[in-house]
Parts: sequence; C-alpha cells; structure tokens
Amino acid sequence: MPPPGVCLNIIEARYKKDGFGKFTKPHKFFGQDYEQLKQYCLTRGVSFTDETFLPDRRSIGQEIQRHGILSPSELACVEWRRPAEIVRFPAFVLDGVSRFDFGQGKLGNCWFLASIGALTFQKSIFAEVVPLEQRFDENYCGIFHFRFWRFGQWEDVVIDDKLPTINGRLIFVHSKDQNEFWPALLEKAYAKVCGSYSDMIAGTLSEAMMDFTGGVHINIELSHPSPSLWGLICRAGKSNTLMGCGTPPRETSGNEILPNGLVAGHAYTVTGVKEMMSRGKIVHLVRLWNPWGNGEWKGDWSDRSPLWQTVSPEDREMCLSVADDGEFWITFEDFCKFYIDIDICGLSPDFLNESDSSQWKTSVYDGRWVAGTTAGGCLNYRDSFWTNPQCRFKICGGYSEKDGDKNIMVSLMQKPEKRNRHLAQNLHIGFFIFEVTEKYKTQRGKFTEEFFKSQAPVAQTKTYLNAREVMEFFMLKHGEYLIVPSTFNPNETASFILTIHAKSETNCYDNSGDHKHELDEKVKVKNRQGDEQRREFFHKHSDKYEEVDAEQLQRLLNENILKGDLKSGGFSIDACRSMVALMDTSITGKLNSEEFLRLWNKVVTFKEIFFRTDVSRTGTLSLRELRNAFLVSGIRVSDDMLNLMALRYGASSGHMTLESFISLILRFDCMNKIFRQLSDGKAMTLQESEWMYISMYT
Repeated sequence: MPPPGVCLNIIEARYKKDGFGKFTKPHKFFGQDYEQLKQYCLTRGVSFTDETFLPDRRSIGQEIQRHGILSPSELACVEWRRPAEIVRFPAFVLDGVSRFDFGQGKLGNCWFLASIGALTFQKSIFAEVVPLEQRFDENYCGIFHFRFWRFGQWEDVVIDDKLPTINGRLIFVHSKDQNEFWPALLEKAYAKVCGSYSDMIAGTLSEAMMDFTGGVHINIELSHPSPSLWGLICRAGKSNTLMGCGTPPRETSGNEILPNGLVAGHAYTVTGVKEMMSRGKIVHLVRLWNPWGNGEWKGDWSDRSPLWQTVSPEDREMCLSVADDGEFWITFEDFCKFYIDIDICGLSPDFLNESDSSQWKTSVYDGRWVAGTTAGGCLNYRDSFWTNPQCRFKICGGYSEKDGDKNIMVSLMQKPEKRNRHLAQNLHIGFFIFEVTEKYKTQRGKFTEEFFKSQAPVAQTKTYLNAREVMEFFMLKHGEYLIVPSTFNPNETASFILTIHAKSETNCYDNSGDHKHELDEKVKVKNRQGDEQRREFFHKHSDKYEEVDAEQLQRLLNENILKGDLKSGGFSIDACRSMVALMDTSITGKLNSEEFLRLWNKVVTFKEIFFRTDVSRTGTLSLRELRNAFLVSGIRVSDDMLNLMALRYGASSGHMTLESFISLILRFDCMNKIFRQLSDGKAMTLQESEWMYISMYT
C-alpha cells in the first residue's frame, strides 16, 4: 500500500530523480507491475482480470449513450470477450504493422487512430509504445501492457484482453484481419488511461502524438502558410516525427462527407510528401490517410486522376495505389485550402533546423498554480502577477538576426485534475518572458511586484488559450531571462509542465526560493530584561521540578502570554504537544526553564511578524500576507513549500490564524535546524530508527 498524502508526492519526485518515468524506466500505472502480475497468473494457471479497469459499463463510460454511439438496447447486449472467444487463432501482430491493419469503430476517436497511423511509420517508437514480444500462444495468460507518455513521465499500462463486443464482433477499433488484435488492445489501454472508452470521444491529434512520443509538438495553421512550410514538412517527413492534420467542422453534427470526398471535422494522418515533375513543372504532393480505412479525396491527384499519366513511370509506380484504403495524394495548395492545420510531433526539435549546424537542448520545469499563493493571473493583474511561479534561464551562444530564425521554443502544458478525461476542464494559460538586466542579476529569490512594474516583457504568448498546451517560437539574444507562466485569471489552481527548447545549453530553474531558511537576526527578539521577567513568570507557574508539560503550556499561552491576541479559541492540546516535542532537547516530555524561555522568545518574535504583515487588520493572514510574512522574516521558501504550508496550516477560507502561523513557523525553524545538524547542508541519509524517531516525536 502506498504511503499517504504528501509523502507519496515526495517519493514520486525521488523516483523521477532516479530515472523512473523515463522512456527506459516507465512508471507503473496504478502501481501495477506487468511482470509480477503475469508471473502470478502463470504460476496459478489463471487468466488475468484487471481490477482497476473492469469489463463493465463503467469502463465503456456514461457518455457513450449521450453521444448516440450505443443505444440502451445495444449497451445491454455488450459482452466482454477474450480474443480466443472471438476467433479461433488470435494473434497480436500478423505480417508486420501498418496503418492499413485497422479501421475506426463506433467510437469518435479518429484523432487517436490517425495518430496510430502516423506511429506505424516510426517502428522504433512503435515498439516502445506497443511491446511486440507479446503473444497469444507462449506464456499467454490474458495480460498485456502498453506505454504512454503522460504529462512528464512514461507510464506502463497493464490491461486484460477482455474486449467489448456485440454479437461476437468488436464494437470499437477493429483489424482488417479479424485474427489480429494489437489495435483493439492498444485502444483499450489508452481508454484505461483516459478513464473509459467514452472518454476518448473527440480530441486533438497533438494529444495522442505527445502521448506516443513525449516529444516536441508544433501546430501550424494552414490558412496563411509561410513560404518555408513545405520545406519544414519535408524535413519532418525524413525525421522521427508523427504528422497529422484536420478538416474544418461543419455546422451540422457528425462527420459529413463532402462532395470532394473529404470528411468534415475529421483527423487524417500525413503519410508522405513528394516532389514530382508534371508537364515540365514541379508539383508538391502530400499523401494523407483516413483512419476510417476508406473514403478518399476525389479531386486532382486522387487515385483515378488522369494527372498521374503526366509523371514519370517510376514516380507513378512508386506512389500510385488505386484502392479504397483511405489513402490518397493531394496537392500542397489544396491541402492548405481544405485543411485547417497540421500537427508535427518529433522526439526532438531538430527537424526544425534548415541545417544540421545546431542541436536543440531541452530544459523542463514542473510547477503548480495554487489559488491564493501562486496563482496570480496574467499581467493584467499587476498586484498579484509576481506571485506566479518564476523560472530563470540563460541563452548562450550565437544570435542571428536572419528573418524567421528562432533560437528558443517554449511549451506550457497544463495537467488535468480529474481522473476521467471528459471531466477535465482546461484553463486559459500563457506566459511572459522578461530579461534579467544587470541591475537584477545578483538578486536571489522571487522577483517582487516592483520588478514587473519597471520591466516590460521581451516575449509572450500571442493569446491565452484554454488548451492542453500552448507553444511559441522566439528569437532571444544572449543573456539571462525570467519566464512567468500563468493562468489568465488569478486564483485558479492547476499543475503544469514548462519546457524550454533552445539552440544552446540552457538551465531552467525555480526562482522562488534560494534555500535561505533561517530567521533574519534583525527580527529576532533579544531582550535580557524581558528574559529575567519571563524566568520569574516561569518559576511561578512551573511544577515542583520547574518544568511545564503540554497541558500547562496550553494554559500559559492561551491565558497569559497571548491573551487577547488569539481569535479562534487558542492553541489546541495537540499543537502544544508538538511545541513541547520540538523544543524538548532533554527528551523529558516537558520544557525546563531554558527550553520554555527559548519558546517564549520565538512566540513573541513570530507574533511581531504576524501583526506587522497583517495589513488588512483582520487578525488573520491571507495567503498573500503569509508570503509577505516570510519575506519580512528573511526566510525564502519555494512556491511548492509555500503551497504546502497554506494547505496544511491555512483554514478553508484561505486565511491563517496567529496560532496556526506560530505553529507553522516554529516547526519550519526547528526542522531546518535538525536538517542542518544531520546533513551536509544538501542531503540527509537516516537510518530507519532515526527517521521513525524524528517522525514519531516531532
């Protein structure tokens, strides 16, 4: 069983640091280990049934009826069958892998299947997504697995091979050869990742392409193609890329077949590009494939077009295939006319280069916007924009003024908060880039409001989009920069991945903290005369051994030391027990005179900071005031740490009481001292007994 709460996030982060979640060490989706589960089934002679994606209506999904894909009577007839119950001799792959192996079923997931069509051209990538050693004969026990890149890490997804059928026929994607099952099983694995089959209804090519590669995605609108677009597509066609495109939707619902043979609102795979000589002129052709497996373009250069007689026999032999298989050629001009955009996704951005003179470098930052602390909204909200996550990076190397030469590409992708894909609602996201001038280069920690009032952005997203990903190309000169990703509106919570691709080495790092965790000397209260008075007070109220326990401490804090300052009932007994544990260096379960005095001085110091930063005079700290309280104290904490503090110690209203603030900053101060004493200042290694000792008592 995994550990609870935030501890699991810490472990996940450490797994990532150790390489888990990478292409070669995929994370186990839902914690399911394919090899262990398979061995378990083989040892016991049973067929695997996936308890995390059961063969029932929930896995098909509620949206299936609302979209009219299956009627209630059809849904009642669905049977989940293993391939051996559908055909006599099932096979995972027959005669290699091709886009012509399958056709779309009842599910409206052409975006996914068009991406699979593109994936079949990249055999090495395909073999990582679809492990080809899987079989139905040797060591078969009904278990299969596939790999997808999901928001920053590779996931190994385990499924059983029970597939939804009606009258013994597959409902969704089906192979042209009824004995071949890799397409249906791949679709089921992705349905599991999305939440259900119906969660795959409607989507974008880029989503599936990214999930197949974890690479670099660009989207280009075709309404006004640049002169360099043809060259870019040709380079992409020769690289390890997936390419797809889409037709504009019509006002009528459904996929209407147009008079020219194209399907409205439909995704297609780009399967080839070719330059040919026709009647003494160069013609640029694009080859496309319809994931339905049939239905083709009827215009110039279609399968039966007489224009094929105007090219050389060699080109005709190489390119022309007269068959209703969904694949056809179209001129580049007609392609731009009848399609709205093209998506290109590669393992790296190198296909963007017109020459091989430079290789792109990549830097990735995982972050989170949290309402009240790190969700400041766009630059329209000047007073809160600075609270957004901030990342610093440098651009090194050459700088070209050549028109169209971009040396940096920035991608901002938001992560869904919901398990089911159709429930995820994208926020409007974007980013701004600022140059860090000489005046600010020595500054450490988060740039404050004053910086953004005096500095104009040097680059930014054209617009904030409610999309899974926004991406922009820029040309930036040599120097240091600050990038601020944000939601359009403030106080919107979401996680994100910020990726910077540059033509030179760049190191992107979180700018919110600088590992300064100690209280500034100037805010520490040192009053010797006050100390003597406090010793007398302690002597008067302590027990006969001159100690106080948690119950006594609770009374002294609530009824004497902080009387009149507390707004919510005072310190709880648990909070006081925690204070005793943190300050109890003698390990007696009580505080002696010196321990009590140190605690009292800290409490007075923290109270002073609290009221100095409570500018709203509410007797509580808003989350923004909490950030200022740390700034006043001289402590720099990262955005992630501040978010955790707000969640752990803040009220549901988003405000923090004096009691909670004192408990928070006392724990923070003490645990920092413990870390410094038990580590080299960078890392700590504890024996189990030491870890449990600290965990249980503090």
